[in-house]
Amino acid sequence: MIDLHTHSTFSDGSLTPEQLVREAEHARLSALALTDHDSIGGLERFMAACSKSILRGVPGVEISVDCNPPDATMHILGYFIDPANAELNEHINRLCNGRRHRNEEILKRLNAMGLMLTMEEISSFAGENNVGRLHFAQALVMRGYVRTTQEAFDKYLAKGKSGYANRLRFKPFGGVDMIRKAGGIAVLAHPFTLNLGKQALADCVGELVQGGLQGIEIYYPQHAPKLVRQYLDLAEQFHLVATGGTDFHGAPMPDVKLGRGFGVLDVPNSVLEQLDALRS
Repeated sequence: MIDLHTHSTFSDGSLTPEQLVREAEHARLSALALTDHDSIGGLERFMAACSKSILRGVPGVEISVDCNPPDATMHILGYFIDPANAELNEHINRLCNGRRHRNEEILKRLNAMGLMLTMEEISSFAGENNVGRLHFAQALVMRGYVRTTQEAFDKYLAKGKSGYANRLRFKPFGGVDMIRKAGGIAVLAHPFTLNLGKQALADCVGELVQGGLQGIEIYYPQHAPKLVRQYLDLAEQFHLVATGGTDFHGAPMPDVKLGRGFGVLDVPNSVLEQLDALRS
């Protein structure tokens, strides 16, 4: 059993890269990918921990890109990237700077609504000071402004809400190209978040394939059997690797277990074999 979609303290997960590897060992996984949001800062530590383990480590990243409709979200996963690639690091630095500017704007908007948070207390929830919206949500819960992080997103932080602010994102082709040029394999993450109908999604995937997309994430905790069948058809139609993972974050999403999602996920080892075939 493998898990090819996880997050550490270098984005919005609660476990350090080393703790993530230990958790995967306890879960008896054979392979694990670290795919932090717009960050490769944890990969050196992650791969070093994997080198001392029977666990196979896959260096990865999850890049946020622009998409339509406006309430949709598109992420591109990159597997087997080279963390030392200069162009990749330049792009990641631009994304990080854009995130910092966005965080300042979110804080300004929340304060204007009487939600008097400070960046210091928000940053206290970010293990490596990589602040994201989840950390704002946790701070809002701590202050008692909302009861749960989900309520924080529903009321203030989701797209279209009063506390939301946009940030720098690359176009989808740019995200795919960034990963491919860093020696990686580009995969469309959790396609249900694109909020597209069946034909519109097929058209979108077809366009991404023209831009170099090589896989689509199919085995995912929130993908119902009907969606899995639809996405498997897309993978077959466009000759894409059908990948999968839990999108594990640890404490922020306690119901999602490493390797198992909500308890029944089982990403086959053959997925990694197919990714290896693409690399060669």
